[in-house]
Amino acid sequence: VEAVNLIADGKAPRIPQPEEGATYEGIQKKENAEISWDQPAAALHNWIRGHDKVPGAWTTINEQMVTFYGSSLLDASVPAGQELAIKGASKPGLVTKNGLVVFGNDGKMVLVKNLQFEDGKMIPASKYFSADETTALELTEEEKKIAEDIR
Repeated sequence: VEAVNLIADGKAPRIPQPEEGATYEGIQKKENAEISWDQPAAALHNWIRGHDKVPGAWTTINEQMVTFYGSSLLDASVPAGQELAIKGASKPGLVTKNGLVVFGNDGKMVLVKNLQFEDGKMIPASKYFSADETTALELTEEEKKIAEDIR
């Protein structure tokens, strides 16, 4: 009660905070979030999950920094998928219909749902090999009329 009354009366002591050790920089930095592949799947999952969203756990794929988001441990048989070489990984990842499967040094698996490239483009990991494909939007005659009306 005394402290509240001192504040209300404008008589509370003011102690300046020292600037030594003060920083406005974020503690987590992108350069410190690179994935070290020589660890068990649970540690890989925790690393990816712990850096999800900021700054984002990353690795190098095809000479490009790729950030992983949305990991989960995968406790099943090895799914079918297209192999993807990952720098530093002892075993290539697998691009499957559910996402990118990566392997820990214990042989267990981690499923990654989303990937973000250096240019900021984010895609579902399952679409890695089809990321460059674009499809044209085909409108029906009725939709074309509606589009004209909107214009």
